[in-house]
Amino acid sequence: MADLETYPLLENIDDPADLRALPEQQLPPLAEELRHFLIDTVSRTGGHLAANLGTVELSIALHYVFATPEDRLVWDVGHQSYIHKILTGRRQAMGTIRQHGGIAGFPKRSESEYDSFGVGHSSTSISAALGMAIAAAREGKDRRVAAIIGDGAMTAGMAFEALNHAGDLDANLLVILNDNDMSISNNVGGLSNYLARVLSGKLYSSMREGSKKVLSTIPPVWELARRAEEHMKGMVVPGTLFEELGFNYIGPIDGHDLPTLIKTLRNLRQLPGPQFLHIVTQKGKGYAPAEDNPCGFHGVSTFDPESGETLAAPGSKPSYTQVFGDWLCDMAAADERLFGITPAMSEGSGLVRFSEEFPDRYYDVGIAEQHSVTMAAGLACEGLKPVVAIYSTFLQRAYDQLIHDVALQDLPVLFAIDRAGLVGADGPTHAGAFDLSFLRCIPNMLIMAPSDENECRQMLSTGFQHNGPAAVRYPRGSGPGATVVKDLQTLPIGKGRIRREGKGVALLAFGSVVTEGLVAAKSLNATLADMRFVKPIDDALIAQLAANHDLLVTIEENASMGGAGSAVQESLAAQGITVAVLQLGLPDRFVDQGDTNALLAECGLDSSAIIRAVENRRADVDCMSPSLHVK
Repeated sequence: MADLETYPLLENIDDPADLRALPEQQLPPLAEELRHFLIDTVSRTGGHLAANLGTVELSIALHYVFATPEDRLVWDVGHQSYIHKILTGRRQAMGTIRQHGGIAGFPKRSESEYDSFGVGHSSTSISAALGMAIAAAREGKDRRVAAIIGDGAMTAGMAFEALNHAGDLDANLLVILNDNDMSISNNVGGLSNYLARVLSGKLYSSMREGSKKVLSTIPPVWELARRAEEHMKGMVVPGTLFEELGFNYIGPIDGHDLPTLIKTLRNLRQLPGPQFLHIVTQKGKGYAPAEDNPCGFHGVSTFDPESGETLAAPGSKPSYTQVFGDWLCDMAAADERLFGITPAMSEGSGLVRFSEEFPDRYYDVGIAEQHSVTMAAGLACEGLKPVVAIYSTFLQRAYDQLIHDVALQDLPVLFAIDRAGLVGADGPTHAGAFDLSFLRCIPNMLIMAPSDENECRQMLSTGFQHNGPAAVRYPRGSGPGATVVKDLQTLPIGKGRIRREGKGVALLAFGSVVTEGLVAAKSLNATLADMRFVKPIDDALIAQLAANHDLLVTIEENASMGGAGSAVQESLAAQGITVAVLQLGLPDRFVDQGDTNALLAECGLDSSAIIRAVENRRADVDCMSPSLHVK
């Protein structure tokens, strides 16, 4: 991290009280220092950059105007909260962000009193802030609450549910829409900023409320005035929708204009009832590489801050995401019934090429996971073959739709589930720790977990050709480097395979952990079975392994509770087979951020930990099964 002597203003800010002690004219140079500090820090640690560069002025203004932490700031998702962290006492810890034992990449209540609400998924801020505003009113406190939400997060239905409820309650709530996807056009300039200051001021507010009371006694005049106001506001601001929901809409204003931001926020902090401030910012503001490529600089690995070039060595092996993206295009070329759907994760889920080659069969529905699944169900009802590309952690949001709209009707929808298992630096909010457990209990589901890149492709073909709901779950990053066969062959459903023959101990591995399991099996002289299918489970293979071994060890990168290991136990019980079983999986806790390999070791899922666990179990059953020592 750079010498803090190069940041004369920033080095003296350890909390928002220090910020509020600065004269207002020093805030613009502070913003420049924060930008340089952020670029320098993230270039060394990796993390989210473009969105944070776009909210420098907003973060300063919020903490300058609001009496945090007594006033509550609720950040949506948290991709844009780095400046907030720097201003709230975590500047010196920024070199550890998203690292094991370091500060989280998202707001986290246990980390700071300034983090009012823990986030990682989108579109929760308005609901949470509304709850806090209700609590403040109940306590009779003048505590203010502001929710900061992006234009992407506003595509989710949950955000509008909260807006609708907040307007109905007349709660003292400020919603700030950080719009960073439109250019700063003519309506975001001097006139718009002037209107924002006027419309947020007490004079306009009191006149508006007084006029309502007077004119409401004369219905025709009141209706004329109401329509005239809406017409005028509609010409200069796109706020009619939010006004109809019960909010006083202000904006749009330039989110990089600190004086206007501060003046407007000061006015809004004093106004009662639901307030909506629309600001326009630029992703990557102040850093040319991020301004030119905001998507590429959304989440970055380490990079050269001078050139913007990544410092990470390019991988020679394709990622599972790339394998999926290539398969999707190949299958779409072979079957015109295929439609690709993603809830705002085109790049992350590998659909960019598909969107370019098959634009008429590609749908990015925005941050609307529930809608994506039910829309897929509708397509399937009409004889089409939808593929929903979604992260494991985001599929959780559409669980009801998965059950009622897809599985209950036994519709042929394929779920390509990316980021299954641990995800490293993004931490527990993004880890796909539960999908095997919550999918396995749903009737009609076909569930597969590939052990390498080629099996991933084959399983995708298998799920696509299956006449019912199917899921293929695969991890973030690359696999062991298997050669990917370009045809579209399928696998026999419900059949695993023996990858190594051994004695005494049989390792039953599911998906990505097969690689570590093979290393452990060789050291233990154990049998290794790549189970492939979580549902239907291979009962015959389980019975065969139980008959020839004294200890079965199940291994999965999923929560142990209710996961693939539980499926093996249930199979044994159903077949009346008694054998010693050791279940290895993710522990019954949320696993923090850090290097994925280190986290797997911590959770007992790397080869060394598997070997230790088996040896310890051998010691426990030594008197019962001497054959466990055979090598």
